Amino acid sequence: MTNFAADRETLRALADEGNEKALDRLADLADELGDLDELNELLDEGCERAGRFLTRRAVAAGDLRELQRLHDAGAEEAGDELDRLLEPDD
Repeated sequence: MTNFAADRETLRALADEGNEKALDRLADLADELGDLDELNELLDEGCERAGRFLTRRAVAAGDLRELQRLHDAGAEEAGDELDRLLEPDD
């Protein structure tokens, strides 16, 4: 990726104008840096990719409450994972 695409300020400006690819790229960067605050902010802005990254982390940690919070915040995948984890073992 070229340098101009990695400029967070530029990505933020594009995302603020409604560019979903820029929003997704911000989520990628936040995930790479382990910046959970940024991922949560991006989820609040409607970024599905941020929700997927946060869901993946919550599943890995076995954090059912976080999965419920993520689902309530609009991350549908978190609800699916929560249901899967709550299913009884047969």
